[in-house]
Amino acid sequence: MAKGPVQGTSRDAADHSQKAYNGIRRMLYNKELVPGQKIAYRDLAEQLQMSPTPIIQALKWLEIQGLVRHAPNRGYYIEPFSLKELEEIYELRELLELALLPAAIEQLDEKGSQQLRQALTAHRSAEREFYLKERLFKNMEFHLTLAALAKKETHLNILRTIFDLLFLKYGGNYLPIASLTSVDQEHQEIFDYVMARNLHGAQVILAHHISNVKKQVLQSLQRMLEEKEDLQGMLAEFSHAFK
Repeated sequence: MAKGPVQGTSRDAADHSQKAYNGIRRMLYNKELVPGQKIAYRDLAEQLQMSPTPIIQALKWLEIQGLVRHAPNRGYYIEPFSLKELEEIYELRELLELALLPAAIEQLDEKGSQQLRQALTAHRSAEREFYLKERLFKNMEFHLTLAALAKKETHLNILRTIFDLLFLKYGGNYLPIASLTSVDQEHQEIFDYVMARNLHGAQVILAHHISNVKKQVLQSLQRMLEEKEDLQGMLAEFSHAFK
C-alpha cells in the first residue's frame, strides 16, 4: 500500500494525514468515490471522523499521484476516466515488465521458482466470477512476483504504482469474462518459459499477454463510456420533454 509524504509535520499530524490518505484510497477502491465526482472534503472529514486539515493534505498527495485534481476556487475532483491515459499506462507497464525479464531469469533461483509457482497456482485457484476482486489481486501478484525476481526495487516500486493506479482509478474490472481462460494459458506459458530460462520466448508471450489485455480493457471501457453517453443523452431528452 502506498504511503503519503510525512516530512515537515509532527508525528500526530503525519498519522492523521496517513489515516485520511488510506481512508480516501479505500473509498476509491470501493467505488464510494467515482471518476468525475466533486469531492466535498468536509463530508469526507465527517465520514472519516477527523478534521478537514488531514483530508486536504491527503488530497494533495493523491493529486500528485494523478488520482484527483484541484480546480482553483472550485475544489477537488476525482480525475475522470481517460482512454488515452489507460493506453499509456499499459504501454508503460509493458515496457517495464519486459525490461525486468532478463534480470529476472538471470537471478532465478529455487526460492524464486517456488514463489512464482505459488503465485501462478494462487491465480488459477481464485474464483472465476467477473467482478471478484480476489482474482484481480492474484493476477497482479503473479506479475509483481515475476518482476520481483529481477531484484530491482526501484523498478518494482514503479510497477506497483502502475497497478495501484489501475486498481484505484480503473478498478481492474473491465476485462471480459471470455478472456479468463486465455489469461490463465498465457500466465502458464510465461511461467514455463521463465522456468526454462528461455528469455526470448518469455518476452514474446509476456508482450502478447499485456498487449492483448490492454486491447480488451480499452474496448470494454470504450463501450462503457459510450453507454454512459447514450444514457445521459436519453435523460437529457426525457428532461427536455417534460419542461
